[in-house]
Amino acid sequence: MAITHKLIESITLGASAGSVTFSSIPDIYTDLKVVLSSRNASSGIGTVRMGFNGITAANYNYRQIQGNGASASSGAGTSAASTANEVAVVDGNTSTANTFSNSEIYIPNYTSSAAKSWSADSVEEENATTAFSRLTAGLWTLTDAISSITFTLDAGSFAQYSTFRLYGIKAGN
Repeated sequence: MAITHKLIESITLGASAGSVTFSSIPDIYTDLKVVLSSRNASSGIGTVRMGFNGITAANYNYRQIQGNGASASSGAGTSAASTANEVAVVDGNTSTANTFSNSEIYIPNYTSSAAKSWSADSVEEENATTAFSRLTAGLWTLTDAISSITFTLDAGSFAQYSTFRLYGIKAGN
């Protein structure tokens, strides 16, 4: 069985931005993958949040584990009405200069009529004794097909040159 990855859209920020959205996602693939190289322009180390179809209500659940080389922690949550999924850790403006965190998010069966699961892994790139790595799994409890994905930060804005790439994945013969 051949599996194909097709770049649907690539966004590289020419200036800092409070959010990034992939809109009008076609429904011709089985799964989606998003690859981020991002940095927070206006705050310390933070969290990337993800919302589907413009919905930021409390329809998201997640579990995560993380470590930074000195300690480890885990957590779970249901997003509040004004936030969306916590998906990734992001370098801040106090991190090593000119470094960007890296994240990958996988969303299977994004057009199904069931709740949508997703998984993410992310690392903060830091030239220091500690740097965060995070694994997150989540569920969007609504049953609509995903037609847009928006990324925001818990505080601050994405730095210039942050890059967001959306891929469609299709399994076939």
